[in-house]
Amino acid sequence: MTRTRAEQREETRRTLVAVGRRLFAGRGYAAVGLAEIVREAGVTKGALYHHFDGKAALFRAVLEEVQQEVGARVAAEADAEPDPWDQLKAGCAAFVRAAAHPDVQRIMLIDGPAVLGWNEWRAMDEAASARHLAEALTALAASGTITARPVAPLTRLLSGAMNEAVLWLAQSEAGPGDLDDTLAALSGLLEGLRIRT
Repeated sequence: MTRTRAEQREETRRTLVAVGRRLFAGRGYAAVGLAEIVREAGVTKGALYHHFDGKAALFRAVLEEVQQEVGARVAAEADAEPDPWDQLKAGCAAFVRAAAHPDVQRIMLIDGPAVLGWNEWRAMDEAASARHLAEALTALAASGTITARPVAPLTRLLSGAMNEAVLWLAQSEAGPGDLDDTLAALSGLLEGLRIRT
């Protein structure tokens, strides 16, 4: 069966993103060159430039893919809970577990802000996950589960705390039980927001 040009272009793009992701995750953005990417992908530089303006644009596509996968995992774990409070807790824990994976840490939290710049990275993070966190907090405040307060700063505080915890877990001194300790601390932090009736 002969593939159409559109199918060939899409396959080339998928291959470039997959190869870029593997290389960026393995060694970091700065250590990977375009020549290596196109060689590993089995395409020409012209093919890469047909899809991406350069290495940073390819990295952005890789980051978007990683964020979408983390977001899907968070949504699936949150949606498995019937209660909105349990959904928030499950979603936050799912984010920490997913982002604790070294490949995700490298792409999403270490190289992402460095390569794209803080403002662009923050806008992508907002679109990928912070928006869902804000929606959950807004619904919990409206239901009286947490104190009604401005949601924007609370969203950023929680998001920043989770990102920082995951970066800490990436450090070489982090031990095997630190993920469980981090999840327990996160649970306690969230419970501090809940109004007891």
